[in-house]
Amino acid sequence: MSRIEKTFAQLREKEEGALIMYIPVGYPNLEISESLIRAIAESGADIIELGVPYADPLADGPTIQEACLQAVNNGTNLDICLETVSKLRASGIDTPIVFMGYCNSFLAYGLERLAVQAVEAGVDGFIIPDLPSTMAQPWVQKFEPHGLDLIFFLAPTTSEERAAAVVKQGSGFLYCISVAGVTGVRQSLPDELPGFIQQIRKQSTLPLAVGFGISNEQHVKEVSGYADGAIVGSALIQIIKQASPETVEQDVRAFVHQLKNATRSVAAERV
Repeated sequence: MSRIEKTFAQLREKEEGALIMYIPVGYPNLEISESLIRAIAESGADIIELGVPYADPLADGPTIQEACLQAVNNGTNLDICLETVSKLRASGIDTPIVFMGYCNSFLAYGLERLAVQAVEAGVDGFIIPDLPSTMAQPWVQKFEPHGLDLIFFLAPTTSEERAAAVVKQGSGFLYCISVAGVTGVRQSLPDELPGFIQQIRKQSTLPLAVGFGISNEQHVKEVSGYADGAIVGSALIQIIKQASPETVEQDVRAFVHQLKNATRSVAAERV
């Protein structure tokens, strides 16, 4: 059983939702990046989504675009991302870690080389926003033998053909997009979201995690009521951006702890 499978199984037993936190490697700078990722893990994140910085992250809104550009300007590359995961594993962090990045970065590195080194570092899977599920079979064939999950997106606008390809090829969990568009902080979640999740459950037995616009404790609590996980990125970036260097780690720990508690409140209400 993979780290991701094990994590969702344990959370199901406790009737908790998974808290999945996103942060680009190398943000806000290379010196503090690793300690912030460790703080996220230690504060309750169930899965960590590490952004592999890319100059043109098409799926992301302004907040994450700015953070990724800053990480790129800091000199972050794929080798540094892999090295960061190796250091985290060596320090005892066992939280599932997935890389979110774009096709060109991974193709330039070499898929077989990437798969081998990702496993050696302790990466559990990949989220690739610009990889269409209908064209993903060569990637699955490279990653699957190494036990790496390839996590696909499903949106309310996903065609039946692409949805079928996602269900057939995806592993780990399915990334369910709450709204059409790009990532970013939002005030409220769509009324149609629970129905969308219910529809996906008829097609797949994989855990369903909701992202794009999950911004606060109430959103996490709401999503945990009908999905298996909540993905938070832009709101975390804002916390980091607004914090002083002296308090940033403390602020991140407090924010993640608050969000994780929201995944537990659903179980408490069922008792």
